[in-house]
Amino acid sequence: MQPGDIISYLEMCNREGVSLQRGMNFRLGGGMSVILMSVRAGAPYADRVEDGGGTLIYEGHDVPSSRGGPDPKTMDQPMRSDGGSLTQNGLFYEAAEAHRQNGADPELVRVYEKIKQGIWVYNGIFRLVGATRKSEGGRKVFKFRLELTDFADTARPAAEVDLKHERMIPSWVKVAVWKRDKGCCIKCGATDNLHFDHDLPFSKGGTSLLPENVRLLCARHNLQKSNRIE
Repeated sequence: MQPGDIISYLEMCNREGVSLQRGMNFRLGGGMSVILMSVRAGAPYADRVEDGGGTLIYEGHDVPSSRGGPDPKTMDQPMRSDGGSLTQNGLFYEAAEAHRQNGADPELVRVYEKIKQGIWVYNGIFRLVGATRKSEGGRKVFKFRLELTDFADTARPAAEVDLKHERMIPSWVKVAVWKRDKGCCIKCGATDNLHFDHDLPFSKGGTSLLPENVRLLCARHNLQKSNRIE
């Protein structure tokens, strides 16, 4: 799978081998951590992308809501559960601190971004390089800093590929292109195995920052195009 590939929720779960019921998933069965992000209007958390897509600031998660209980948005995001075990916030935080304080290898995290109900985009493998807990809106929230890697997505992500940080397509561009191209390949109308493709290839100076240079192609037409200028 390459950054920019579009998949359904079920395909994403099948790929990870688990039912992804939460946004933060520390070290799943294969050893890779996974986070689900969204910068859409109305998203439950204040995720944001910086540095042309090279950096992700990911907000930690709230306590679960309970009938008759307080609004989770008024409560501190928890480091530990009531039973004392680390929450997902705590697991990611301690991994970031191990990297910062002890020089441990940064946690590698696969990132998927929601662009509409049931439709997700694979954004690539990121390094978890930092974490803070700050006061915001009268409560304490976690902020995790992740930086895009050049790793190919293999079982053991060690091979580097020609992927510059600026290649990550901004969220607003993905949404605009999805709407414009009506969620299908502009060549054949296919609605599966889709990919966000650069019209003028990135390697030849094309930009990820404008919808005019991004389009939807199915896997077959994306492979046929390769890095040619049409």
